Amino acid sequence: MSIEEHPPQMSLFINARVMDPLSGLDQHADVLVANETVARIGKSLPLHELRSDSKIIDCKGHVLSPGIVDMRVFIGEPGAEHHETMKSASNAAAAGGVTTLIMMPDTNPVIDDMSLVEFVRQTARSRSLVRVFPTAALSQGLLGVKMTEFGLLSDAGAIAFTDGRSSTLDSQMMSRALTYAKDFGKLIISTNHDLSLGSGVMNAGLNATRLGLSGIPRESEIIPLERDMRLVAMTEGKYHAATLSTSSSVEVIANAKKKNLDVTAGVAIANLCLNELDIGSYRTFFKVLPPLRSEDDRQSMISGIKEGIIDVICSNHDPQDVETKRHPFAEAADGVIGLETLLSASLRLYHTDNVPLMRLLTCLTSAPAERLGLKTGRIQVGAPADMMLFDPDYPWILRKELLHSRSKNTAFEGARFQGKVLKTIVSGKIVFSMDE
Repeated sequence: MSIEEHPPQMSLFINARVMDPLSGLDQHADVLVANETVARIGKSLPLHELRSDSKIIDCKGHVLSPGIVDMRVFIGEPGAEHHETMKSASNAAAAGGVTTLIMMPDTNPVIDDMSLVEFVRQTARSRSLVRVFPTAALSQGLLGVKMTEFGLLSDAGAIAFTDGRSSTLDSQMMSRALTYAKDFGKLIISTNHDLSLGSGVMNAGLNATRLGLSGIPRESEIIPLERDMRLVAMTEGKYHAATLSTSSSVEVIANAKKKNLDVTAGVAIANLCLNELDIGSYRTFFKVLPPLRSEDDRQSMISGIKEGIIDVICSNHDPQDVETKRHPFAEAADGVIGLETLLSASLRLYHTDNVPLMRLLTCLTSAPAERLGLKTGRIQVGAPADMMLFDPDYPWILRKELLHSRSKNTAFEGARFQGKVLKTIVSGKIVFSMDE
């Protein structure tokens, strides 16, 4: 069968403000998509080149950027489908402009075996609207006792190694993990939380004392992070600190980068937009890990983003149902959902003149894609046509009944946002449209 019998599918996005963080492109242009990739970018592309069955999408001057690459997403499937399934997570991702999500290994059973990696990949292929890349557990069962088979898991398709919500407190294991992961060209993604110091339920300080709640000191994050920088220097490994929350942690990463260590860092959107005072009267939807810190720490996170010390903004999407959240604050599960609000919440930093729009898009799209070695996160000729169209000024109020996620534990219920995803495109196909 000849190529002519299967001509490439074509779509033309016209009247767009095309923003590509990787190249620095920011101009009003059209984007032609053919056969799942970006074919041309330019002003007033000729319509006569299109076939009769081609789609023309008028972007009406709104921003057309790469789709979000979310580096930290927890999905219930397998084992906790009542929290979130692959399908519901992908629906939420598409509604939020997320075209690629990186799935954490915290499932039941844990993703620490080749068969589980393949299960996630096959399930994603059949049920997900967006790209899903599984990480594999760094230690068997996430117990921090015995390492997993990095080589076999890499061959099966694991994109990185992490113990998800758990911290790797054994220094020898972290050293070996960094060494072995380097041999396979893989990234170690670390959660920095020393439970022996931080067994509390919220940020340590006067507010915790006032509420009568046990505190999580900032040192419980800083000390393991400082240790890891020493280990990265020793092993020359490839390391990503998943979710920073303190000003001192930003300083640790800044110093590591000055030494040219292969280190990057991320921050959860909750720690960029909220602080410990938002907990109010024991509101469990604000119970997260890392905990909401002081306003000074939050401002340090914003400065870290602006100055390029923090590389990635993630949702830290962690669905929990009413059975795990409707408890006294100290007993409720950690975690909030965030896929659908990641862009809109990030735009708060743009509208308050804290962070330029291009820098925000870098942290949401090209930076995580590059760190993971993905070809997405860019609008360039030949790249996968994974994009989002959004209006940065669109006003709206979040109502939980409108959420696509199976769980509704959002920290932004009733929040007023300015900026919304209008369309999400994966491999040239529109997988979400606000009008539909």
